[in-house]
Amino acid sequence: MTAPATYNTCDQIIRFGLKDAGLLQDGDDPVGDQYPDCLNRLNQIITLEQTQGLKIWVQQQLTLTLTAGVNNYAIKTGGAVNSPRPMRALEAFYVYNVDGTRLPLILISQDEWLNLPNVTTGIANQGMVSQFWANKLQNELDINLWLTPDATTAANGTVLVWVQGPVTNFIGLTDSMNFPTEWGIWLHWALAADIATGQPQAVIDRCESRAERFRQMLEGWDVEDAATQFVPDTQRSSVHSNKFV
Repeated sequence: MTAPATYNTCDQIIRFGLKDAGLLQDGDDPVGDQYPDCLNRLNQIITLEQTQGLKIWVQQQLTLTLTAGVNNYAIKTGGAVNSPRPMRALEAFYVYNVDGTRLPLILISQDEWLNLPNVTTGIANQGMVSQFWANKLQNELDINLWLTPDATTAANGTVLVWVQGPVTNFIGLTDSMNFPTEWGIWLHWALAADIATGQPQAVIDRCESRAERFRQMLEGWDVEDAATQFVPDTQRSSVHSNKFV
C-alpha cells in the first residue's frame, strides 16, 4: 500500500508528539510557538541520535583525490572533499586507478598518529599510504594520511573513505524525515518525552518508557545482515613501522 504524502513528515511527527504528550487534542492544530519549538527540539533529538548506533542508511563512500606532498584532506562543505561533515570515518582503502585494486588502510588513533616518527610532508617522508587518522573537528572531518602520498602514489590511485554521513535536519513542516520509515514511531515518542515537562507524571513516564522501548528495538535492528565475527587485530603491531605491509 502506498503511504500518504504526509507520512512521517515533520508536521505529522510534531502532531503525534504533541498528542502523545497530552498537549494537543484530536481535531486541533498546533498553536503559537508549538510548531517552531517542536521543530527545534526535534532537530536536536535527531542530531543527538546520530551519535548512537550504526545508522547504516547514511553510510557512504567519499573519494580523496591525492596530491603529492599533501597528507591532510578536509571533508566539509567547500573542502578538499566537498561534502557535509561526516560523523565518523569507518574505514579507507587506497585504490589503484588502472584496475581498481583496493588496499585497506589501517585506522589509527590520535595518540598513534602523534607517536609516528615522520608525519611531516617533506620528500623523505613520502611514499605509499598505509594508515590514516580521522580528526573530528567542529565543522569538518580531516583525513590525515601516512605516509604522505608521493608523486607516484598520488598519480596512480585515490583513497576511498567509507564514512557515516550526517542525518539531514528538518527545515520545513512538509519535509520528510531522513530516517527509514520504521523510525517514525520513535521520533514522535522521543519528541513527546522531551516536551512533556509539567504534564502529569503518568504521561511523562509513558512517553519516556515508549521512547526508550522503541529506540532499543530500532538499535537492535540497525545492524548489517551479515554475521559479525571478532578476530585479533594483527595489523596494530606494524602501526609504528615505516614499512608498508
